Amino acid sequence: MDSQKQTWIISLGDTSGLDVKIVGGKAASLTKMIAIGIRVPPGFCLTVSAYRQFLATSNLSDVIQMELGKKSLSKMRWEEIWDAALRIRSAFLRAPVPLELVKAIDEALIHLNSQHPLAVRSSGLGEDSINRSFAGLHESIINVQGKKSVLRAIQTVWASLWSDAALLYRRELSLDPLQSGMAIVVQEMVPVQNSGVAFSRDPRNQSLDREIVEAVPGPCSNLVDGLLDPDRWILKHSSGEVIEWHAGERNTTQVNMPLLNEHDLRLLHAKLGQVEELFGWPPDIEWAEQGGELSILQARSITSGLPDPHADERRWYLTLRPKFAQLRQLAKKVSERLIPKLERLGKQLAGEDIESQDDRRLADCINTRLATLKYWREVYKKEFIPLAHGVRFLGAYYNDRLQPADPYEFLFILAGVDFLATHRNVALQKLAQQVQHNCSLRKKLTESVITCHAISMTSWNNFKIEIASIQGGSEFLADFEQFLVTFMDIAYNGERLAGQPSSLLYLICQLATRPNTEPATRKKNGKAKAQMLEQRLIKAAGKQREQEAKEVIAIGRLSWRLRDDDNILLGRIESQYLRALLLGAERLRAAGRLTGKPPVEKSAALIAQTLRDSTLDPVHLDEHNPEPIQGHSNTLDKPRQLIGQPASPGLAEGPARVVNGVKDFLNFQRGEILVCESIQPTMTQLVPLASAIVERRGGMLIHGAIIARELGIPCVNGISNATSVICDGDYLTVDGHLGIVTFGFPDFELEDHVFSANMVK
Repeated sequence: MDSQKQTWIISLGDTSGLDVKIVGGKAASLTKMIAIGIRVPPGFCLTVSAYRQFLATSNLSDVIQMELGKKSLSKMRWEEIWDAALRIRSAFLRAPVPLELVKAIDEALIHLNSQHPLAVRSSGLGEDSINRSFAGLHESIINVQGKKSVLRAIQTVWASLWSDAALLYRRELSLDPLQSGMAIVVQEMVPVQNSGVAFSRDPRNQSLDREIVEAVPGPCSNLVDGLLDPDRWILKHSSGEVIEWHAGERNTTQVNMPLLNEHDLRLLHAKLGQVEELFGWPPDIEWAEQGGELSILQARSITSGLPDPHADERRWYLTLRPKFAQLRQLAKKVSERLIPKLERLGKQLAGEDIESQDDRRLADCINTRLATLKYWREVYKKEFIPLAHGVRFLGAYYNDRLQPADPYEFLFILAGVDFLATHRNVALQKLAQQVQHNCSLRKKLTESVITCHAISMTSWNNFKIEIASIQGGSEFLADFEQFLVTFMDIAYNGERLAGQPSSLLYLICQLATRPNTEPATRKKNGKAKAQMLEQRLIKAAGKQREQEAKEVIAIGRLSWRLRDDDNILLGRIESQYLRALLLGAERLRAAGRLTGKPPVEKSAALIAQTLRDSTLDPVHLDEHNPEPIQGHSNTLDKPRQLIGQPASPGLAEGPARVVNGVKDFLNFQRGEILVCESIQPTMTQLVPLASAIVERRGGMLIHGAIIARELGIPCVNGISNATSVICDGDYLTVDGHLGIVTFGFPDFELEDHVFSANMVK
């Protein structure tokens, strides 16, 4: 092997592998352990130089710079970071590995001469260090067989240096990702009887005289991926004496016997002490055992017991990308238990006759419903958001196997997923068609909504009498009121949509003027393409993984649907809480015991307390509802262009309309450009009227981007100051191909305008 190749490949145990700047933290630790006689599976390290050679022979450095240079990492939301990571990963997998490097890897594999499958694991710069473990953030791929598969696994591990979780972790540590590097450890996967992890100190409190050992049958991935519940021992750190043992639950009919005997535990205790003495810090080791022989797979410092104000955020990043086994369990839990429970609860709350309750019971109702809402918000964060990773898992799975030119091609597999919002929008369109085909009804609705601008609930009954007097009006009212009950008992930005009939009637009138231009064959073609891509993916996965591919697709579709539906179902819980809060405020106002602004969530406890105790002084609410964010009044202060993410292709121009609340729905005109914080599932009915979308939040998989692509309208998102810089009426050009929003008329129109003005003179 020539000198250049020697800088690319270093055998585990070679003393040149002690430099963490060359081989990364994991490989350096393994080399140190081998040097003092600790048993480590044989293998080699692909150095950071090899990674940089790969970058130097491709345009990947430019790709990384382009993806991370458009906006500061500190200002990017998680969705935007994930999108950038997906595109970087796709570029890594499509880039050819230099032939010289391929040959060096082949030679190393021949020299290793392993008869067993291999593990391809990350060994990043700073990884497994005392303060920066990066545990679980980079890829480890096991059971790799064949040269082609090893090469693919290496590229995947390299790409994981730029995963969303890794980038977020580096952001928390104020590390420059552009200065990072990745070495890789390729090791034999020797057959194991049992495996697990061990800590020389209790990670929860390192001052205690305790060690922790966990074991599962088979490879350690059964433990790390959450496939098996481990046996767990607590030992005295000072002596190795067993304090406690808890058997893992593994759904077996056999009597639970400890996986490890006294000899195994003594050996692990000794190895922990040996590793701690070697490195000078309490280790967290991963081990494997077969026939009484103990091998150490990796060792890193215990960091979870150290004071760390960011620890919760770092663990949260890992929950955003659960492994497939965890996704499978999460999908079952959410779809079979949580979503049905949330749906039943919404219907139950809607069916309760809270209007007949006395003040005390209503006060209890407000408190109970607020507590319920807060509980489900936590469920949303801990269960629903991680399940949304099912779509992202599908994306990575699809791109890893097919390497498409478009990294978002996988989204076509999701065509035809049955959203609650889709049913709502279909029902809304049917109401619009009734109005469209009834001139008298359309005229009356348009005049009433524009004249009154807002129809209060108190005047709703009188308005219904007027509508019912029109031919076809009674049928429309029946359908509209059923629509309110079925679909609009939800909240948007702290307001009940069911309590804003005027905004919905205005929207229906607007939709009635819009021709239904969607081709009849569009959905059919979309489903046909979804089936075609599904079969391509299943074929690419191979016969042995056919069932796995089908399950990945099923979970992807489920998470795609539920990530939309859960917002609507949670919106119903919030709506029912607001129903109780507003009813309580209405009673207090009628009794002269409440003045000031409408109640918000922060004032709920005060409203309930005042309802419960009639001796309390009247309450004045000086809290303000969220006010629409006003843009710059001086157009000279505006930039010429705003740069964001191209989320849906196309080019459109028109006046802007900033939407911050339900009342803004009344101002929205067909053909305007919808500017907002983000399109939520509770407001997607507004989107068909828009000629383009501009959002402050970014991401290719957020609702605005999804709906814009479905409707074929341009969308630019990820513009952090969109709602503060853009004002109602600003004329915009939205370029969904490049991700650019331009103020003013396009240049050629400006020239034409100037020419026409000069001709008049």
